[in-house]
This record gives sequence, structure tokens and C-alpha cells, in this order.
Amino acid sequence: MQITDVRVRKVAKEGKLKAVVSITIDEEFVVHDIKVIEGEKGLDGEYRDIAHPINSGTRERIQTTILKKYEQSLAEEDEPAAEEA
Repeated sequence: MQITDVRVRKVAKEGKLKAVVSITIDEEFVVHDIKVIEGEKGLDGEYRDIAHPINSGTRERIQTTILKKYEQSLAEEDEPAAEEA
């Protein structure tokens, strides 16, 4: 299984919800509405029960990929501000 696309929609309002993500798996299957949540231990990926990994290794791989892409989107957002300064 390969995660072939990750689309991050950041949430502008304050609160625990930081982004909503869609992932494409093997360019054939899409999972929408994965929430990036600021939890007690940092960022977390939360799934609806409609589609979910069936083992912890797959969940970890999906979560790691999503959070990496989210962090990249935050860094890209900060780049223009750094160039303007």
C-alpha cells in the first residue's frame, strides 16, 4: 500500500482542530475527513469509523505521512512571510 496523494485543508479558527486531510491510496482509493487534532501529546490524526486501518502499523504509517505533509504545509505558509521581512 502506498499513500499516493495527501491534500491538507488547514482550519483558520483557533481550537484543537488544525486541519482536515484527504489521502489517496495506490491512486485508487480515497479517504476524506481525516482530522489533524492538537492533543495532549501533540498532533494526532483522527479517523471516522467509515474507513480505518485494520492494524496499528498501517495506522502509524498513515498518521506519519499525514502529519509530515501538514508540517510541510505550515512551513510553506511561513516562507513568503520570511521572504518579505
